[in-house]
Amino acid sequence: MSEAIDQGHVESSIDAHGIATIEFGHPLSNSLPGKILQKLANTIETLGKSADVKVIVLTSEGERVFCAGASFDELISIKELETGKIFFSGFANVINACRKCPKFIIGRVQGKAVGGGVGVASAVDYCFATKFADVKLSELAVGIGPFVVGPAVERKMGKSAMTQLAINATEWRSALWAQENGLYAEIFENIEEMDERIFELATRLSKSNPEAMSILKQVFWQGTENWDTLLAERAAMSGELVLSDFTVNAINVFKKK
Repeated sequence: MSEAIDQGHVESSIDAHGIATIEFGHPLSNSLPGKILQKLANTIETLGKSADVKVIVLTSEGERVFCAGASFDELISIKELETGKIFFSGFANVINACRKCPKFIIGRVQGKAVGGGVGVASAVDYCFATKFADVKLSELAVGIGPFVVGPAVERKMGKSAMTQLAINATEWRSALWAQENGLYAEIFENIEEMDERIFELATRLSKSNPEAMSILKQVFWQGTENWDTLLAERAAMSGELVLSDFTVNAINVFKKK
């Protein structure tokens, strides 16, 4: 269990155009342990402050899974409320890092997104995906709820779509459904076509007025100024629920599927 929690990576690079790429990965379907969440948030924050960076592309390793959300191994290891709050605050920190970053963040969702993965996709400013990028908010199925990612998903997709995902927690929704409900701006037949389009938009943005883009981003995120507090409160909700016997049993059953 501890081995899975300690695995994973976050890597970043900046090309000659000022396009920064952040890649995260984990052997267990790009799930996100607390250490990776913190490193991801810190990397977004650091690149957002860099004068060398004009635009950021956020991606994950592999081909058919963008992000499986929270690390189940870490979830069932949580034994006290404070540890639970800290873990779920990791997702809050990533979402808030995206929100506060003065640079546009382009999402590259090459495959399925679950739970926190949907939250990450919702927190970027413009999201590309392949036709394989189905979505699911599975939190209720394991005894908790999409409390931390909920505000980001609702902001991007609307309350109706977020409610459908949150209540029907075991059903996949297609990439086309996600596009129709505002999560994805464009979807593609394959990764190659998507990457070509991402490079095209990122290159164009790298030549745009940085100040104008920064102000635009502030405008886009107006009304979320309370999210530092709101998402911390939501993390506490999840942190309390994850301690219950119901949730521990549900996670263990889910892991065996």
